[in-house]
Amino acid sequence: MPKGYWIARMDVKDAETYDRYRAANAAPFAEYGARFLVRGGAQDLREGDWRARTVVLEFPSLAAAIACYESDAYQSAKDIRLPVSEGDLVIVEGYDG
Repeated sequence: MPKGYWIARMDVKDAETYDRYRAANAAPFAEYGARFLVRGGAQDLREGDWRARTVVLEFPSLAAAIACYESDAYQSAKDIRLPVSEGDLVIVEGYDG
């Protein structure tokens, strides 16, 4: 079964509040088996436009990735993030070739 991934690009306006979001998302990420593959490290933009922070999370399945996003616990965490960041998030199915 292919894994599921969150790919997020964010510009953070308030690092202190964003840290509260990261603390709040830890429980739903653990519950749904998320694993960070990329967590805001150095970037080298070569084409197009991008945001300052990139995060890639791996989940055991696409269903788990979607369920985590839709969970009450993650929605509560997201409510902390929204006022202090601008970004894009896509949930994708991995390639299992």
